[in-house]
Amino acid sequence: SMERRGSGEEAAMFLFQLPEDVLFLVLSYLDPRSLCRLSQACKRSYMFISRDAVWRKIAKDIINTGLTRQGIDLCPSIPLKDRVRVSHNWIHGVCRKEVLLKWKIKMYVVLLPIITLFVCFSSDGKIIVHDRGSDYSVEYYGHNQEVNCIDCKGGVIVSGSRDKTAKIWALAPDRFGQCLHTIPTYDRVWSVAISPSLCNFVTGTACCENFAPLRIWDIERCHLVSCLGTEFRRGAGVLDITYESPFQLLTCGYDTFIRYWDLRVCSRKCVMEWEEPHDSALYCIKTDKNHMIASGSSYYGVVRLWDKRKTRCLQMFQLAPTTSSPVYSLCFNTTHLYAALASVLYSLDFRSAASQSWK
Repeated sequence: SMERRGSGEEAAMFLFQLPEDVLFLVLSYLDPRSLCRLSQACKRSYMFISRDAVWRKIAKDIINTGLTRQGIDLCPSIPLKDRVRVSHNWIHGVCRKEVLLKWKIKMYVVLLPIITLFVCFSSDGKIIVHDRGSDYSVEYYGHNQEVNCIDCKGGVIVSGSRDKTAKIWALAPDRFGQCLHTIPTYDRVWSVAISPSLCNFVTGTACCENFAPLRIWDIERCHLVSCLGTEFRRGAGVLDITYESPFQLLTCGYDTFIRYWDLRVCSRKCVMEWEEPHDSALYCIKTDKNHMIASGSSYYGVVRLWDKRKTRCLQMFQLAPTTSSPVYSLCFNTTHLYAALASVLYSLDFRSAASQSWK
């Protein structure tokens, strides 16, 4: 075996003495598993195969979850949703114990309602809209610091950034890539959500300045419509917002509470709230738009299920008891729950209480 290993290393060293353009052409014919095996031949092969250019085409092909049933994507926004920091700034795919995909960019992704498009955004303030059908990409520039969140509806993108601004971008063909409005929020923006009515959107900020962390803005006029809540502790940033209807929305964040707001009743106080029992920050929430809520906590992949008609958590799942990772994104239906952690996507089957993971 030592002789075979030595001959393999020699062959790899000879291969990687070829010009780089020839090497890229040769490697383009290999599947992900073969690339991973070749990268283990020697240090030089590992360094070359770790380059972004080798994996970029593969990344575009498998950037969706691939979890389908009868042609329908079971989790269309997992793990590629706003605020999912995938494996410490790497996007990973795993086949058994072999790394299939390493696309070395600090990036977040959210799928658009139009199936052929997805949006990614990164720490350099750039937003990229990519059309998978035509392999065409448009880059949006405008934020001076890291983009933390985006939402897309009705032909517009709303983005929020660490630079204390929210921006509205056009997706219409005649204004594609154009920044329509810039709204100063005077605080770091952690989350945004566009109303189903498409008339306004909500920003969730860090609550480190003397401004309400939840504010509703008019999309057309870009003026402040109202603020939600009055008594937030300093630093109680809002990390996720999800609408159930144009008048009802759920929020969560660093103060460990899930809050349910009904704008028809009152905007100054939530109508219901639930507290995370272990005093952990809540990174994400999802709702079935009926009675059930799922929340993702900041430690050990803890996911909780809540019933709006009850005051306490119904059930808790600890997906990663040995890894102190937040749940960055999740979604669920009547049979399954999907949760994205730092480097793993978990699938939980409610019918059998069985879980499965992809690294």
